[in-house]
Amino acid sequence: MPESDYDTLDFFTDQSLVPNPYPYFDHLRSRCPVLKTSNYGVVAVTGHEEASVVYKDAEVYSSCIAVGGPFPPLPFTPEGHDISAQIEAHRGELPMSEHMVTMDPPEHSRARSLLNRLLTPKRLKENEEFMWRLADEQLDEIIGDQTGTVHCEFLSEYAKPFSLLVIADLLGVPEEDHDEFREMLGAPRPGANVGSLEGETLDHNPLEWLENKFCAYLEDRRANPRDDILTGLATAKYPEGDTPEIIDVVKSATFLFAAGQETTTKLLSASIRLLAERPDVVERLRADRSRIPNFVEEMLRMESPVKSAFRLVKKDTVLGGVELPAGTIVMVNPGAINRDPRRFDHPHEFDFDRSNVREHLAFGRGAHSCPGGPLARVEGRVSIERILDRMTDIRLDEEKHGPAGDHNFNYEPTFILRGLTEINITFTPVQPHAATA
Repeated sequence: MPESDYDTLDFFTDQSLVPNPYPYFDHLRSRCPVLKTSNYGVVAVTGHEEASVVYKDAEVYSSCIAVGGPFPPLPFTPEGHDISAQIEAHRGELPMSEHMVTMDPPEHSRARSLLNRLLTPKRLKENEEFMWRLADEQLDEIIGDQTGTVHCEFLSEYAKPFSLLVIADLLGVPEEDHDEFREMLGAPRPGANVGSLEGETLDHNPLEWLENKFCAYLEDRRANPRDDILTGLATAKYPEGDTPEIIDVVKSATFLFAAGQETTTKLLSASIRLLAERPDVVERLRADRSRIPNFVEEMLRMESPVKSAFRLVKKDTVLGGVELPAGTIVMVNPGAINRDPRRFDHPHEFDFDRSNVREHLAFGRGAHSCPGGPLARVEGRVSIERILDRMTDIRLDEEKHGPAGDHNFNYEPTFILRGLTEINITFTPVQPHAATA
């Protein structure tokens, strides 16, 4: 596509940008890392340094439109050099205003403090122990009693159920309820009989179902405390010592559930695609497992799960030499900032030995940095370890994705997230006794 055509494309709706948005991002950055686009007046930030400023400065850049950006339009007309008061007056009219992703300090700090009670080193260590067992169980489901070549749709058969159940365990969902969570949230066991839930599965709002489920858990734990994780979450207090309403705790828990599952699913599916296409990478990982953490970081940089995040300028400011009046909608594109050649050499190439790989901003930065970032990293490491233990001769299924040199893939048709809709692989299984934790 001629570069001049990029200036007329609608990033939010043009499906031609979905398979490979990176040339478009490069074009925007070449014009200016902070560029007012023709798309609803949105200012696109495609530079790493500039994006870091946006992420870190909550005094100037409000998260009140973090998810929807220009959709729907603001419920007010920005007036003056500081619209902080207008934002607060209309905050309840903005999408997802009840979730911490759209909050600004100090409300955001209070909401996030509830998760700090959960995301402790001790709890994360316990959750990692669960991951090792779960990874083997998921691979056992896929392999069954097969000894020859196994065909697998990795997204639905591993990535989705694995990431879903890891979050469920972290939040203390009883294991006897895990199958119900899988069925209701779109990751049932193979051959599961969901007949009794079919109507509800098709009709329910997943987030509403989650909220109702966690409300019931936490109300029970407040009335009947137990020695479990849900009781700890139910009895968590704000830093000032006051007890939050149940629904406020539930909103924090369900947001972590939804966001954490999406991020990890996309990381794992992008990782298996690269492993299937690059046997040389697989061999290097087999030869030196200590490279796995760097592999995970480079995958987060190369294929950032979040495609766009939004901020609303509260006060007149200047970013990267560009004046941004109060009321400007700013769009940060992690897929662009993590391939900024001013920060990363040869940014479109996978590099095992990239020394500054952890400077990527796939999980954001500042107050709104993803609370599940450390969790996603461990999920990636554990999964890659177990994949190397349990699979050999990993390849893309050419019947599904076409022949080598002409592979085709489908990505979710959304401007918010970057993720495959399916990834089909073949492999030869290794018996589980070869695996070591």
